[in-house]
Amino acid sequence: MDPSSHIARIFGRSPVEPLQQHFTKVAKCARKLPKFIRATFAEDWTRAERLREKIVLLEHAADDLKRELRLNLPGSLFMPISRADVLEMISMQDRIANRSKDISGLIIGRRLSMPEPIQDSYLALLQRSIDAVEQARRSVQELDDLFHTGFRGAGAEQVLTMTDELSDIEDDSDALQIELRARLFGIEDQLPPVTVMFIYKIIDRTGELGNIAQRVGSRLHLMIAR
Repeated sequence: MDPSSHIARIFGRSPVEPLQQHFTKVAKCARKLPKFIRATFAEDWTRAERLREKIVLLEHAADDLKRELRLNLPGSLFMPISRADVLEMISMQDRIANRSKDISGLIIGRRLSMPEPIQDSYLALLQRSIDAVEQARRSVQELDDLFHTGFRGAGAEQVLTMTDELSDIEDDSDALQIELRARLFGIEDQLPPVTVMFIYKIIDRTGELGNIAQRVGSRLHLMIAR
C-alpha cells in the first residue's frame, strides 16, 4: 500500500490521527535513551551502538512520516484545528526525535561515559525529561475527543489540566538540570576540558527534550483557548 495514500485517507477523516501516529514514533526515540545511557555507563559500546542504530532508524521513520503528513495535508481543513497548528505541532514533535538522535550521537561519537559521580543525577534528568515527553504524548492522544467537541467542554478542561501537569514536570526537569550542572562544576577540574564541554552539550540537549514537550503543551493550550 502506498503510505502517502494511507495518510491522505487519514487526513480525509481528521488531522488528529496523523499527529498522534507521528508523536508515538517520536516518543519511542526518547524512550530508547535510558537503556542506551546505561550501556554507556557500563562501557558496553557494542550494545550502545545497537541501541543508537535503533534510535536513528526511529528518527528516520519519524522524518518520513513528517514529510508524508506535510505533503498530504489539505490546504484548508475546515475543522476546529488549523493547518498552521497541525504543521507547527508536527515540527515541534519532530524535534524530540532529533534531540534523541543528537544525544546518542554526541555520546557515541566520543565514546563518552558520564563520570560516575554524576551518573545518577544525569539519569534523573533524563527520566524526568522523558516523563515530559510522555505527558505531552498523552495530551495529544486526547485530541480525538476534543476534535469532535470543537475543543470545548470537559475534554478541553482535562487537556488543560494535563498541560498544567506538564509544566510542573518541566519545572522538575529544570531543577534537576541546575543540580546536575552544579555537580559537574564540582568535578570539572578532574576531567579533560573537551570532555566537560561535551557533557554540558549533552545536558543541554537532554533538558531540551522536556522544553520541547512543554512547547507542545503550550500549543495545545493555545488551540483550546481560541
